[in-house]
Amino acid sequence: MTDIPQEERAIPGAAEHVYRGPDRRRRPTPRFSRYTFFGGRRRRVRREEGREGAFVDLYGTGTLLALCWVALMNAADSFFTIYHLQVGGIELNPVAAALLNTGRTGFVLGKAALISVALLVLCLHRNFLLARLGLVTSVLTYTALVVYHLWLL
Repeated sequence: MTDIPQEERAIPGAAEHVYRGPDRRRRPTPRFSRYTFFGGRRRRVRREEGREGAFVDLYGTGTLLALCWVALMNAADSFFTIYHLQVGGIELNPVAAALLNTGRTGFVLGKAALISVALLVLCLHRNFLLARLGLVTSVLTYTALVVYHLWLL
């Protein structure tokens, strides 16, 4: 036999181990990390029993489509709200009415900012039941609202 310790012997056919930093599996993925916005590595939870309440670095296509749909419906709602107000409609939502007092640009930007923050929170917490329900509710509610705006035309 040889004098090489067991740890240093090469295993034939095995790929050489490349050190990629400390083992991230020792603790759950945090809500915010250096991977959250730049080069995430974790798309899904490894064990099904750890899915609820876990954070991930990468997000699926379904989540992206739902977030984009809500953002698009929010923009359409802003457009139709301004249009209906110009032809004699009234704003019943007190938050939107307060934003309208800042002018059209303030209304659109303020509404977009509020929805963007809400969508960011829903995205980061996508493995929480309440966030999933919130995203589905947002998709359905904004879709119904835009359909209602179109019906008013």
